[in-house]
Amino acid sequence: MHSPDSIAVIGGGPAGLMAAEVLAAAGHTVTVYDAKPSVGRKFLLAGKGGLNLTHSEPFEPFLGRFGSRAAQLAPLLRGFDADALREWAAGLGIETFVGTSGRVFPKDLKAAPLLRAWLHRLRAAGVKFAMRHRWTGWAEDGALRFETPDGGERRMQARATLLALGGASWPQLGSDGAWAPWLAERGVGIAPLQAANCGFDVGATAAHADGPGWSERFAREFAGQPIKPVALATDGFAYRAGEFVVTASGIEGSLVYAASSALREQIARKGSATLYLDLLPQLTPERVLAEVRHPRGSRSLSSHLKSRLHLNALKLGLLHELLTREQMLEPATLAGALKALKLTLHAPRPVAEAISTAGGVRFEALTDDLMLQALPGVFCAGEMLDWEAPTGGYLLTASFASGRAAAQGLARWLAGHPPPDWRGELPPIRRVTVTSPRLQTLA
Repeated sequence: MHSPDSIAVIGGGPAGLMAAEVLAAAGHTVTVYDAKPSVGRKFLLAGKGGLNLTHSEPFEPFLGRFGSRAAQLAPLLRGFDADALREWAAGLGIETFVGTSGRVFPKDLKAAPLLRAWLHRLRAAGVKFAMRHRWTGWAEDGALRFETPDGGERRMQARATLLALGGASWPQLGSDGAWAPWLAERGVGIAPLQAANCGFDVGATAAHADGPGWSERFAREFAGQPIKPVALATDGFAYRAGEFVVTASGIEGSLVYAASSALREQIARKGSATLYLDLLPQLTPERVLAEVRHPRGSRSLSSHLKSRLHLNALKLGLLHELLTREQMLEPATLAGALKALKLTLHAPRPVAEAISTAGGVRFEALTDDLMLQALPGVFCAGEMLDWEAPTGGYLLTASFASGRAAAQGLARWLAGHPPPDWRGELPPIRRVTVTSPRLQTLA
């Protein structure tokens, strides 16, 4: 199939859909291709626990969440920041609110109403959708190749292509990283895809010296339970309070996700990572030591710690898992462990289990407009780019912002590359009425 005037957006997640919206608003013919029967599957799953769209913190700390790639993402996020995202959602009829943590959610905490309203607007703007079309790279003549629902192959010549294929996490929802070798073969710089915002398996413990992993007793009693309040610190990650969850083989959850980049780098560098847990972040070390040394009479040590420090069964179990009997019975050592309990991590969980991925198309392989230098006319956006951020709305915001920026870059590129049959002035851009004031500026 040949549609030389059509733009192909490959990937129906937030980045791809935002790109399609911007391009359609500028009057271009756009088709969104996706391997799954419907778009936005990872977006919908992420919204099951309450869709965290973005974060309300000021721009500079917000940008700082992107670590070593903050400089590359700065212009994208300035072009479409948290306030712009909330305004865009309002244009779809979705009211948002700021939670106590500063995170921003739809008022009904659901993703489906937003996605339905968005798809309605995209279709009204003329965006077409080709579902169950799995992209498999390029043919010899440069045509895009797709596996089709009937098991056959479809080829399509696009005027320009925007790839928004995601990373390699949650492959059952469509993001499997299969695109990486196809781009690498064509000279595109790719950083290896790795688990980000992921859980970790623990190494050997005092109660399970043959490790890695928790002892059978600890895993049986406490897997799935949250540890809170707690604080965490490790090399490359400053002390921060929050909570996380014990798993059958290790730990996961928001506080662990926030530290995942630092932990992953330690494991890659040293073979393991060491973190320190403050089980009593609300108390000073002096207060903890005083309470541990308080005479306990005939009470057991566990009863004493429950009474004096209000330790629950999980925190007590963690102490018994990680400390020897001798360490438990030495007051200064025990008090020190309550404020800085050493935990060794053996490995990150597999990338398929991660919330997101690090690595992907290196920014050095892109122009400022997010076009691949090795493949003119091919643009990239979303999680397939080489950046990572903690959960908290940062991932979604950057995906939206990069989709918008890549689409704007693609439109600028097209303005300088008219269709092959161009014989005169370009036709006037068709105006599309949209409800968001910010998007109206793109039309």
